[in-house]
Amino acid sequence: MHPVILITGATRGIGFAAATQLATRGAQVIIASRDGTHAAEAAARVGGGVASVELDITDHASVEAAMKQVEAQFGRLDVLANNSAILLDHYQSLLALKPEVLLETLNTNVVGTLRVCQAFAPLLAKSIAPRIVNVSSGAGQLDGEPQAWAPAYCISKTALNMLTQQLTAALPEVMVNSMCPGWCRTEMGGSEAPRTADEGADTMTWLGLDAPYDLRGKFVKDRAVIPW
Repeated sequence: MHPVILITGATRGIGFAAATQLATRGAQVIIASRDGTHAAEAAARVGGGVASVELDITDHASVEAAMKQVEAQFGRLDVLANNSAILLDHYQSLLALKPEVLLETLNTNVVGTLRVCQAFAPLLAKSIAPRIVNVSSGAGQLDGEPQAWAPAYCISKTALNMLTQQLTAALPEVMVNSMCPGWCRTEMGGSEAPRTADEGADTMTWLGLDAPYDLRGKFVKDRAVIPW
């Protein structure tokens, strides 16, 4: 039985790379995007029976409609990969950061992720081996020197890591992880990043299909546990 895997924000970049990798491995991938047309086009580019769904993680009605579509089409969900995120404050000073920018960033990167997890939890409960992969960032690590290149984004990724911990406690039957893809050459990462989107997506693919259960609740980069 092929695992059913939903990836949010998967029309480009790391999400699209992961969708391609997972489809190549035989998974039933569902590409989710707030623009349904873009999602369908991305699914067609991957091919191999990849499905698509319109899903705006900041909109409750959109998330519920997407969940019902997945339920009607597949009946369950085995892996939820929360990849959607925004970065609005690149190289801004914390002291100049507008509160509304922080709120918008948190609403997408943290609250939106929670909204999707809440909606799809009943479908994950129908899986024999459910997994949630939250795409975080080294920018959210509390270990080591603080990163200040995008304060709202960094704060949101730290909060996302705590959400991963909370989900681990709330969903004892689900393998929940945060992952860091590294700095990748994507629209968000820019052209000077040292890693490809495929390299960044590798850990997402691994966590979705192969990672052992004893890594549950951990923060992972390059298939290895890293500090929070």
